[in-house]
Amino acid sequence: MNVASTFRTYFLLTKPNVWWLLAFTGATGVIAAANGFPEPLLFTKSLLAVTLGVAGTEATSNYLERSLDAMMSRTSRRVLPQGLINPPWKALVFGLTLMALSLVLAFSINLVAFFFMASGMFDYLVVYVLWAKRRTPLNIILGSYAGGAPLMAGYTSISFWPTAEAWILAALIVLWIPPHIWSLAMIYKEDYSRAHVPMLPVVTSQATAIRCIASTTIISVLFTFLLYFLYPEKYGLIYVVAAVLGGAVLLAPSLALLVKPWRKTAYLLFKLSSPQLLMIMSAVVVENLV
Repeated sequence: MNVASTFRTYFLLTKPNVWWLLAFTGATGVIAAANGFPEPLLFTKSLLAVTLGVAGTEATSNYLERSLDAMMSRTSRRVLPQGLINPPWKALVFGLTLMALSLVLAFSINLVAFFFMASGMFDYLVVYVLWAKRRTPLNIILGSYAGGAPLMAGYTSISFWPTAEAWILAALIVLWIPPHIWSLAMIYKEDYSRAHVPMLPVVTSQATAIRCIASTTIISVLFTFLLYFLYPEKYGLIYVVAAVLGGAVLLAPSLALLVKPWRKTAYLLFKLSSPQLLMIMSAVVVENLV
């Protein structure tokens, strides 16, 4: 492979369609803690630490799950199942290197930011990927902490100790993850079943899975309004409009799923969930900058 194709291969190994949003939540945490734009060097270090951390963790998970990915049609075209990095241990070295760089940067900022980056990596790779994913339908619940860790790392890079605002912002992501992943698992139920991954829609009835998806979506949407009620002086009209519009975008397909359980509706819910989280986090950024 030439340099360009090698770069593209290793870039795809990091699953950029996953980590870009997590990196954005890290930047959101920095800006929320600073209540505006922070000192540029610290912002750059924080954002780089989060980005390298989530990208490296995803690359490492790609190595750990390479045999599982090969069994599933949804993931069989990823870099390692296609044999684009050979031998595969190069992918592991690449992922661990990015993670190490992230932790060095986080440590240079402060110990609390380092803790959240390290604990997020541990939760995702050890608790979720290596232990829970193939053992329990609670796998995504146990792995949800990792989704909120980048925001906490970004926030505490400014505040040092996390505040109630930080925990609420992180909880928005943690609560968002189960319906996001369960709706995907409902679409690819046969894939997960064939690979013996006990995602909730695989091990329960369709009706139960849909009720869980809809109820957790409603909870996550209602939770978005907590910042507005607790910090009205900081989160005003821009935020509440984003919460209302984003909530409507998610509630419509989740309620439609209760009425008529179509996979197309589950797919719509899955596809709309990332823009909804982006909308909420963007509103947090705008409110703090304005």
